[in-house]
Amino acid sequence: MLRKFSGKETKKRMALKREISCWSLPIQMMSLCNADGMGTMRREELYKASTVLKVPLNQVKILDHPDLQDGFGKVWDHKLLAEIIEQEISSHGIDLIITFDSYGVSGHCNHRDVHNGVRGFLHNKAPQGFEAWELVSTNILRKYSGPFDIWLSSMFSKEHSSGMTHCLLNERPRQSFLAMAQHASQWVWFRKLFVTFSSYTYVNTLKRIK
Repeated sequence: MLRKFSGKETKKRMALKREISCWSLPIQMMSLCNADGMGTMRREELYKASTVLKVPLNQVKILDHPDLQDGFGKVWDHKLLAEIIEQEISSHGIDLIITFDSYGVSGHCNHRDVHNGVRGFLHNKAPQGFEAWELVSTNILRKYSGPFDIWLSSMFSKEHSSGMTHCLLNERPRQSFLAMAQHASQWVWFRKLFVTFSSYTYVNTLKRIK
């Protein structure tokens, strides 16, 4: 999944002490998440989750490319991803994009592929002034420390005070929980625990991709 900003106001949204409205971001899914044959259901679940997050449905795009199908062991072509990203950037006048880092939060191969696709675009085809930011993956202890990780994330961000990292607090963790609950086909007990205790529900650190 990619989250994209567009327009001159995007750089203002990246300021640490400014309010950041995550609900206005366009969302693009490269895959329909059909690994279990439940792609159609998961499409509808994404729309429901977007509604909870107040993302207009006309800003939600599911690509469902035949060569970009979800699943462990299904490596995605990084060049193809870079080409698709280039098309979206050009079509919508996007000047900033947020994606996974090289580990991809959970280590999922497709998350890592998207990171490499964005990096390939950034280094080879990105227009002047374009920015890409990655969600910093944390170790397992921090990952399940819930809101206690806010302090650690803040310290990490202060150590990199050159504007290359930003610590973003989620002021509405309950809304995140409700949005995840819309994914009924995947909303099993261990995911409920994950969303409740995951530090990502409460705080996220973004790092600029060089």
